[in-house]
Amino acid sequence: MRRRVKTGIGLILTAIMLFPIYWMINVSFTRDTDMRADPPHLFPVNGTLEGYRAVFDQQLPYLGTSLIVGLGTVLLTLVISAPAGYSLAKLRPRGGGALSFVLLIAQMIPGIIMAMGFYAIYLRAGVLNTVPGLILADSTIAVPFGVLIFTAFMSGVPDELIHAALIDGASRWRTFRSVILPVSRNALVTVSLFAFLWAWSDFVFATTLAGGADHQPITLGIYHYIGNNNQQWNAIMATAVIASIPATLLLIIAQRYVAAGVTAGAVKD
Repeated sequence: MRRRVKTGIGLILTAIMLFPIYWMINVSFTRDTDMRADPPHLFPVNGTLEGYRAVFDQQLPYLGTSLIVGLGTVLLTLVISAPAGYSLAKLRPRGGGALSFVLLIAQMIPGIIMAMGFYAIYLRAGVLNTVPGLILADSTIAVPFGVLIFTAFMSGVPDELIHAALIDGASRWRTFRSVILPVSRNALVTVSLFAFLWAWSDFVFATTLAGGADHQPITLGIYHYIGNNNQQWNAIMATAVIASIPATLLLIIAQRYVAAGVTAGAVKD
């Protein structure tokens, strides 16, 4: 009986947490004339696909830009944070502890403060309203997180693996590329996932650094539907539904890698 009660409570709490997602899907099929119905329709009565037509007619370029920015952010984050994490975990340079502390503090800086700093720098450098500039800005959020994750994961890699590679004549770079990275696959997936999600959902950097760009991410594409006298809620929610699909798929695919141990099967007793 106690187990059933706990299960029932869990189902109720899960339903409450998932209700906003259901309402987003419901509104995406609701006509503008039924949007302010009182009481509101719990199901899309006389549903319409106008919102989804607007997505495929107007929002595909924004989705493409977000995909490029997300993948670029992942690539730049991995190129910087993986070697840095290996250095802090295994090479132990001087000042490594202080650097880790600085990276931790860097994650506490509000995004709007960083955006204002980037705006002044980008304006002088001529990279304002460009996709590479947006990728670089988004990477500044993901890189400190990535370095800390890689440091923690790679610290658990047995030193015997590194010593064996060095004895066989491998260089430090070859050891990192051929030994450390394969056993750190779960860290790679974790950092890649969060870096992509941060870039995919970013609005502060996008509106500050790419508000006047020819190619804008999907967060700005949704924002264009909102005006002083017009709010196309079914189009907004339809865009949100389509935009959430890649993130949902990535979370489903990557969850087992995130939860798995980094050195599972790397050595045998």
